[in-house]
Amino acid sequence: MVPLLYYIIVSTILFAIGVYGLVSKGNALRLFFAIEIVINAANLNLVAFTRYAAQTAAGPNGQTFALFSIAIAAAEAAVGLAIIIVAFRLNKNVDVFKLRKLKN
Repeated sequence: MVPLLYYIIVSTILFAIGVYGLVSKGNALRLFFAIEIVINAANLNLVAFTRYAAQTAAGPNGQTFALFSIAIAAAEAAVGLAIIIVAFRLNKNVDVFKLRKLKN
């Protein structure tokens, strides 16, 4: 069996990549993908800790929460991509620092 530490290391690396993508990039699509990477890191933690936790029959486990998180991420993907497409159609650019028309 693979130790829990390996899952935590992979999840931490994914989280760090996602945070770096959020901090360093201004493109809306890159920000969107960085958010997805952070969500996947959280899902990996949920499933890994559930695998190593004591299994009880009562109550939902981490895999159930991960499935709900995946469903919410799919809905977020649909709404986020729709907003990005509308912003691109209006401005011919998806750089979030240049989208100042939405501020007024």
